[in-house]
Amino acid sequence: MGVFSRVVKTTVPLGVAAHTAYSYKDEIAVDGIYGIAAPFTQLSYQLNAFVSSASNSSTTFDSAFPRGQWNDNWDFRAPMSLVDEKKYSKEKDEEKEQMIKEATATATRTIVLIRHGQYELDKKPYALTQLGRVQAVLVGKRLAEWHEKKRNIDEVTMSTMTRTTETANLILRRLAPQPPRSSDSLIEEGTPYPPEPALADWRPRAKEFFSEGSRIESAFRKHIHRASPKQKKGSTEVILCHGNVIRYFICRALQFPPEGWLRMSVAHSSITVMNIHPDGNVKIMSVGDMGHLPAEKISFA
Repeated sequence: MGVFSRVVKTTVPLGVAAHTAYSYKDEIAVDGIYGIAAPFTQLSYQLNAFVSSASNSSTTFDSAFPRGQWNDNWDFRAPMSLVDEKKYSKEKDEEKEQMIKEATATATRTIVLIRHGQYELDKKPYALTQLGRVQAVLVGKRLAEWHEKKRNIDEVTMSTMTRTTETANLILRRLAPQPPRSSDSLIEEGTPYPPEPALADWRPRAKEFFSEGSRIESAFRKHIHRASPKQKKGSTEVILCHGNVIRYFICRALQFPPEGWLRMSVAHSSITVMNIHPDGNVKIMSVGDMGHLPAEKISFA
């Protein structure tokens, strides 16, 4: 499946590698999921040839346990990406060291991703069901305990879709003092990336991946990154959004192949937590945690 069928211990830019995932089966209908493959076919062939060649070397590739290198500058916020290169090149060693120090993050961001509650599937504006409202209250109670006993939630960002706004409002009522809130249309639900394996009963048209995927990728770049060097203490930020968005964010944050986002599932009103450390390392603390929901209150679709 393109370059992601094998992983080479060599740096390949994420943007380039991501394009190759579109190089699926050209024989499938042009207006289907895979119709977008054509523009990237030549690039895919070149990269596949490179991967195949490199994989023959035992010093760069282990066929039984393929592995790739972590890109420390995945968010383009490593210190050298933030300094003025021209000014840096002209300074003495002591000044260079100070410039790097001032551009180095020192705080850890904790990102809490929450999926909205169950909603009406067949009736716009797709508002929460009664069960969805109960789920929102339950996750709100859990966040309130965190807010009161562990550390404050610094900010809440919500999708602009009805079901997410309703979930956020039910949660915010239980947080005291209430943290700053904002809405963001970038984190609305959508189709982030052509999945592999594909689903027989869910086949969006290629243009949906092209437009919505770019929007969700923009949301990732906006919200998922290490702290600013100006941030002096750790933060906890809640993002209320959607299942597809959360699953895509997980793959991207861990530098996993993005086409694998559909291989996991997160329940309504579940909690996914990631820590982004000052050096850019990312740790997923939980995925789709639903321990606050009784068994009879759990739902997915």
